[in-house]
Amino acid sequence: QVQLVESGGGLVQAGGSLRLSCAASGRSISTYRMGWFRQAPGKEREFVTSISWSSGTTYYADSVKGRFTISRDNAKNTVYLQMNSLKPEDTAVYYCAARTAGCPSPLSSKYGYDSWGQGTQVTVSS
Repeated sequence: QVQLVESGGGLVQAGGSLRLSCAASGRSISTYRMGWFRQAPGKEREFVTSISWSSGTTYYADSVKGRFTISRDNAKNTVYLQMNSLKPEDTAVYYCAARTAGCPSPLSSKYGYDSWGQGTQVTVSS
């Protein structure tokens, strides 16, 4: 079981930047793949990006490619989401999630992740 705590959300202007953090704790953290999802009011939760603790391989949704960067610090058991060139449509509650190695579900599927943080609000003003 992995516990996740997000932080770093806030209000920014369009074109600005924000950095989110996700602190993870628990057993066998290094065997997990971490992901970021977001959910805007009235919309379904959608995949943003993911990273493997072990290999560092990343995967991005098309909507954030070139603007968002996911990274991890294994020593601190923390993953980050650097968000640049923010747009109003990026406004959402951002959730950190974790999935165990070997999960057959697509990386972009919310059903493949078994641990979730409480979420942090990101608001981008126009």
